[in-house]
Amino acid sequence: MNSVACPACCSIIRTKHRSVSRRRAQVRAMRAIVQRVSSASVEVEGRIVSEIGPGLLVLVGVHESDTDSDADYICRKVLNMRLFPNETTGRAWDQSVVQKNYGVLLVSQFTLYGILKGNKPDFHVAMPPQKAKPFYASFIDRFRTSYNPDAIKDGVFGAMMKVNLVNDGPVTMQLDSSQPSKNAKDGMEEP
Repeated sequence: MNSVACPACCSIIRTKHRSVSRRRAQVRAMRAIVQRVSSASVEVEGRIVSEIGPGLLVLVGVHESDTDSDADYICRKVLNMRLFPNETTGRAWDQSVVQKNYGVLLVSQFTLYGILKGNKPDFHVAMPPQKAKPFYASFIDRFRTSYNPDAIKDGVFGAMMKVNLVNDGPVTMQLDSSQPSKNAKDGMEEP
């Protein structure tokens, strides 16, 4: 039995495949997973290195193309996200971590930029460690400058960490520094 390929169909399949590949390749954003917590801590080699009471645990993924403007955006958004209730007014989503004077625990997590190739993760779009370490340190400094320095805690960059948390709600938000263009179609971002 002979099979004949239909050039028109193959062309459509190849075009769709390229479109999906382009969409994946165009993810250029600093990524934060923000969790409202009752408490959170980071342990390294059996020792607690940082902990907060009520506040936000922020897992941070740094993309290879991130710049200071990405870090500024994430810092501003995290500190101003209204994820906490206002006991005075009874409004549920009314106050920020700053208004509540709560803690922020920042944890570097390059695996937020993991892409599965088959069953194996690939982290090639994460910023390389030698560049990411100083970039991440300046990111933490942004938070300390923008808020109460004593309220900002962090893990140990590059270490194997155990992160413990009590998620309050649960409330978990994903935040990317690059927002899709209003003119972009199908969720694609402009280059």
